[in-house]
Amino acid sequence: MKPELTIGTKHSIQITVTNKMFAQFEGELVHPVYSTAMMVYHMEWASRQIILEVLEETEEGMGAEVKVKHLAPATEGTVLTIEATVVGLKKNFIITKVQIFSKDRVIGEGEVTQVILPKSKINAMID
Repeated sequence: MKPELTIGTKHSIQITVTNKMFAQFEGELVHPVYSTAMMVYHMEWASRQIILEVLEETEEGMGAEVKVKHLAPATEGTVLTIEATVVGLKKNFIITKVQIFSKDRVIGEGEVTQVILPKSKINAMID
């Protein structure tokens, strides 16, 4: 991992809630709001954007842990900002605090831990 990554490094993405992001299981709609599963996906995606800049060619990042609190609903058409901030660097682990908000309302928050490993080690685990 390149040494440029520091505590406080941030990355944010914006998404607009669509009906494909609604809470559903096996194609059955539970309710027409932004799902917790999509929230986790977007938290991981924002956090991954941070590590992409510091990976060496022989490295890859893997998700290790996600903690999430879904605090408020977001309906179709709501614009969400997902902001990830590096709060911990421990050996090859990168910990980001993530907040999801719409305007001044917090929709969710949590923490994503990623581990940086050699691609060869990851490939050996898969084989």
